[in-house]
Amino acid sequence: MYIELPEKVREIIAVIENAGYEAYAVGGCVRDSILGRKPDDWDITTSAKPDKIKKLFRRTVDTGIKHGTVTVLIDKDGFEVTTYRIDGEYEDSRHPREVTFTSDVVEDLKRRDFTVNAMAYNDSRGLIDVFGGIQDIGRKVIRCVGNPKERFSEDALRMMRAVRFSAQLGYIIHEETKKAIGEMAENLKNISAERIQTELVKLLLSPHPDYLRVCYETGITRVILPEFDRCMATPQNNPHHVYSVGEHTLYSMQEIEADKVLRLTMLFHDVGKPETRTTDDTGVDHFYNHGTVGEDISKAVLRRLKFDNDTIYKVSRLVRYHDCDVHLSARGVRRAIYKIGEDIFPYLFAVKLADALAQSDYEREEKLNALSQLRGIYEKVLAAKECVSLKTLAVTGSDLIADGMAPGRELGEVLKQLLEVVLEEPERNNKEELLKYAREIKRPD
Repeated sequence: MYIELPEKVREIIAVIENAGYEAYAVGGCVRDSILGRKPDDWDITTSAKPDKIKKLFRRTVDTGIKHGTVTVLIDKDGFEVTTYRIDGEYEDSRHPREVTFTSDVVEDLKRRDFTVNAMAYNDSRGLIDVFGGIQDIGRKVIRCVGNPKERFSEDALRMMRAVRFSAQLGYIIHEETKKAIGEMAENLKNISAERIQTELVKLLLSPHPDYLRVCYETGITRVILPEFDRCMATPQNNPHHVYSVGEHTLYSMQEIEADKVLRLTMLFHDVGKPETRTTDDTGVDHFYNHGTVGEDISKAVLRRLKFDNDTIYKVSRLVRYHDCDVHLSARGVRRAIYKIGEDIFPYLFAVKLADALAQSDYEREEKLNALSQLRGIYEKVLAAKECVSLKTLAVTGSDLIADGMAPGRELGEVLKQLLEVVLEEPERNNKEELLKYAREIKRPD
């Protein structure tokens, strides 16, 4: 098998080989090349120890010298070069306490997570595949190298990586590997929230975000996202639905583009339903106020998983308003934009569409027609540049102060009253008229 290595990778391998050592491209870059995908980065493994690599190349960075990794810089590009190693005992379900360097590439490949990631390649020796990576690619299987319990005891995050790779590639997880995940998922409690977040986002942004179901089946979500487990256990006996809350969530994520905010919104949009479920006398379930409850829950979960403030703000606000009714008029849309936020409102079209497509057929055509009308009105409001916020009001606080109004809380209240006028009558959004009205508001009795 021939793999087209980038020129700089070939150069690094050649320099190392000419010095009497072995060197290969290894891991994900080899896997992706075999699959016809463009690798994000190229890692190199070698029999040369770090001090030798530093002598062979003019520009290097000690990125992980304790574990044998040196980054070689060529022009503006960096390539991680790691010495063949055997990992010692793992002390935190993530990192080996110590590593031992070896001269055998097979020993190095043994420590890697999955067979599809345990292949090495160079132009002189071709493909090194001693664990059946090519075979598993052909079978579309994610399988641990060697004993899966050993691999997961070394690094518990590998359990999430197994699901993530399966979702990215559309592969199934090998039976023994999946069984081991089910038995060892509890060890994920030892992994940092930041690492959990990274794997969760990669899974959600994959072509198969619904593979989160595998995380539920194996007990992963019980540890990292118990809120989702409650959704999976919550039925929806309602004509608008055919799935449990959790299954509806999984289907809705498939109906929206692979954007972090949008996929996270669909993951959490109904997270408030288990807390708000009631059943009426006819046996129909209702979930009153689940958006507001879901906003609080999603904020708490996203903070627990160490998401950034911008993501927390956008997702939680979309969760709150995903099910809101907007009056199909220019006035209704202007008021909804002001209430929900100019930055958030445009996301709602995709969210509402995905939500509707993951429901039953009941009144679906009416829902889609209403959503189409809403978008049309929104576009007209934008085209007309109608005021929908204090930011687009023709009068500012500085204008009011220059007109003789004292700074303070009352000034803010006057601005809000002016905005109320303009939301009702957008043609009144001109500075002269609004200043006149402001003077009337402040005129003493």
